[in-house]
Amino acid sequence: QLQLVESGGGLVEPGGSLTLSCAASRFLDYYNIGWFRQAPGKEREGVSCINMSGEWTNYADSVKGRFTISRDNAKNAVYLQMNSLKPEDTALYYCAAALSPKPTMIVDDYYFWGQGTQVTVSS
Repeated sequence: QLQLVESGGGLVEPGGSLTLSCAASRFLDYYNIGWFRQAPGKEREGVSCINMSGEWTNYADSVKGRFTISRDNAKNAVYLQMNSLKPEDTALYYCAAALSPKPTMIVDDYYFWGQGTQVTVSS
């Protein structure tokens, strides 16, 4: 059973930066990884995803140009660098893993999930 643990969340002022980490309990080489977020009262939404090798990435329009996803398979870890944060980025952020042929930002495509890390953007 693959276990994922997110970290790096916190309280940051608008315009600030955070880097989220997702640590896996075993090798991530064969998994596509996605970052998702869920704000209170809203559905979980895809933020970004990355393929097994890390050569292909995709982003939601709302974060394009501000967030960067990356992975280090040697460390069994995936990261989400978040810059120019806005209040609307406030949410519980999750990483998830899938054995699908291609990474997506569709919640139902992912089988393994972490517990989430809270990101709050406020002055």
